[in-house]
Amino acid sequence: MNKVYITNISKFLPNDAISNDEMEDYLGKINDTNSKARRIVLRNNGIQSRYYALTKTGEITHSNASLTRLAIEGLFSNKFQVNDIEVLSCGTSTPDQFLPSHAAMVHGLLGGKSMEINAASGVCVSGMNALKYGYMAIKSQMANNAVCTGSERVSTWMLADKFEAEIENLKNLEEQPIIAFKKDFLRWMLSDGAGAVLLENEPNGAFNLEINWMESYSYAHQIEACMYAGGDKLADGSIKPWSDYKTSEWLPNSIFSIKQDVKLLDEHILKKGVESMADAMQKHNITPNDIDYFLPHVSSHYFVDGLYNEFANADLEIVKDKWFMNLARVGNVGSASIFLMLEELFHSGKLKKGDRIMCSVPESGRFSYAYAYLTVC
Repeated sequence: MNKVYITNISKFLPNDAISNDEMEDYLGKINDTNSKARRIVLRNNGIQSRYYALTKTGEITHSNASLTRLAIEGLFSNKFQVNDIEVLSCGTSTPDQFLPSHAAMVHGLLGGKSMEINAASGVCVSGMNALKYGYMAIKSQMANNAVCTGSERVSTWMLADKFEAEIENLKNLEEQPIIAFKKDFLRWMLSDGAGAVLLENEPNGAFNLEINWMESYSYAHQIEACMYAGGDKLADGSIKPWSDYKTSEWLPNSIFSIKQDVKLLDEHILKKGVESMADAMQKHNITPNDIDYFLPHVSSHYFVDGLYNEFANADLEIVKDKWFMNLARVGNVGSASIFLMLEELFHSGKLKKGDRIMCSVPESGRFSYAYAYLTVC
């Protein structure tokens, strides 16, 4: 089978970086009240700045598809243009619409010629699933190149006006008009952006990353949904979908908002992460000594020490000097986060030939994990 190389990486982050103190200027205040969760969440997640495809006046500046297109265009050069793309594989948690697919909308904006497209859905792992599709297409000799992306445009999902109907409903019921923590929590966690990689079947230029292997694991057979949107969770842990609700129930219950069961997150996210990574490393016969750079996608710095300790307890200690993260600077951009980390490392000047990189991406949707092992060549 073919070898597969990452020959270029690009990103697009919309507008200017937004500080913690500016967030409510963009997202708005629910019920004209400062969020009680904001400072607690931000203190724990360690994020100092992020990017929104919004202005302070509420104007939307980019769609998810346009963010993705702009990231892809950063890959173009005199050696590679849109008409050279054979496979376009796009992952996102937050497509602009249910149908057509996110990949189809990105292709529509890109133009060029007819090409194979693939849309990977899910939460953070959707970006890695998009990458794996391109990897497998080249590995199996079905294509010579692929452009793979991860992107999010989640800011508009978190605007205060999306929750006003629920607030009014709570007032009418004479209940406390405060949005549940499972919804408010995520307003201070997520941000917008896109990353793109070019995969080819041969090295291109003096600096490339060979993808040695990729592995994915799901624990949905063991654990109920933790992060979800477009429905609501019932007492038995099942999800009642939006289409089973009356239209009159959608807004008063914020059915389309993103929610997260924080108790489930704390209980499982690190444990299953170490379990799955141990399985992947054992399968490919590598140890922490075979990792020079560890790129973990974590939603919050709150989990970093816990993850380190869990690895150490499992005899898989990866010393902190090997960890490479940019969460504090760019925020949690979901499926795009691993692309943004790789892009920064790829262009940092730190890498040398022979360095080995482990990429680790969890998602709490229903607890899935994806890994990629790369070698600088």
